Amino acid sequence: MTAYATTSVTTHVLAEVRNQIGHLTLNRPAGLNALTLDMVRCLHQQLDCWAKDPQVQAVVLRGEGPKGFCAGGDIRSLHDSYKAGETLHEAFFVEEYALDLAIHRYRKPVLVLMDGFTLGGGMGLAQGCDLRIVTERSRLGMPEVGIGYFPDVGGSYFLSRIPGELGTYLGVSGAQIQAADALYCGLADWYLASDKLAALDEGLDQLRFGDHPLKDLQNLLAKLGSQVLDEAPLQKLRPVIDHFFAQADVAAIVEQLRTVRIGDSHDWAVATADQLESRSPLAMAVTLEMLRRGRHMALEECFAMELHIDRQWFEYGDIIEGVRALIIDKDKQPRWNPPTLAGLTRQRVDQFFEGL
Repeated sequence: MTAYATTSVTTHVLAEVRNQIGHLTLNRPAGLNALTLDMVRCLHQQLDCWAKDPQVQAVVLRGEGPKGFCAGGDIRSLHDSYKAGETLHEAFFVEEYALDLAIHRYRKPVLVLMDGFTLGGGMGLAQGCDLRIVTERSRLGMPEVGIGYFPDVGGSYFLSRIPGELGTYLGVSGAQIQAADALYCGLADWYLASDKLAALDEGLDQLRFGDHPLKDLQNLLAKLGSQVLDEAPLQKLRPVIDHFFAQADVAAIVEQLRTVRIGDSHDWAVATADQLESRSPLAMAVTLEMLRRGRHMALEECFAMELHIDRQWFEYGDIIEGVRALIIDKDKQPRWNPPTLAGLTRQRVDQFFEGL
């Protein structure tokens, strides 16, 4: 068994090789392991290094602390950079997307533990991995519209490939889901009870790799977990979501949620309409357009589209106001532009896609 000493790449990313497995740990538990540009760079550098190392057969990615794998990007620092006239927010997205794409394209199996909160940028890291594990503590989501942003980090690719309109629902509403729904939507591959995580680590430390490291890892997971959970709430709601979220635009979605009754789902529909009306109208409309385009685009094209929107969003989108209202002043009274869906023109949405 090859063991290297732990090499802490930075205090916020820990890296170590044990038993031919590279272990990467996001180590910012106080901030729910939210990503800084430094962390993005360290992760990418370490993955590049292990890609070339014949001693490393696989990679395991996790977050420190029981509360979350990764709650996204450190959005506050990006807001502050923009307000100060600096360029951190521009560099951050370019490098974060490059890292996410590298994980999607990685030649060795990557196993990710989405234990606890896995939101936004955390989903960007996790969705390119080969073995995505959830526990009973997992909370997955792309909540960006709540702060006047849109689901990036490859969201236009992985959300648009969820069956029916479930991905549209998750992106436009920003709703969070738990383990059963994550498996049902194809956003996770395995369920492991959190009390089995120690056994997983033990198994990884003793694993003997053959010619197919991915199969070896899957065999270990099969002893400890399962690939399907009963009672996925979204499975029951699927016909309803498929109807409402296939409407022409967000205004039509909200109107239908309020007026059309399908089965016994009306309470859910009205609550969802209320939720949508608290979000940024512009962010939801751009998200809907982006997801519909993403269905027909390759992974690289999806990242390029998100970056194209990003480059305009700090100036013309709602994120600066959203971060002010929800993270800085915490008054929870964002003044969206426009304030309502009725005030949103098609041209305002289309502008973000011009020149793609």
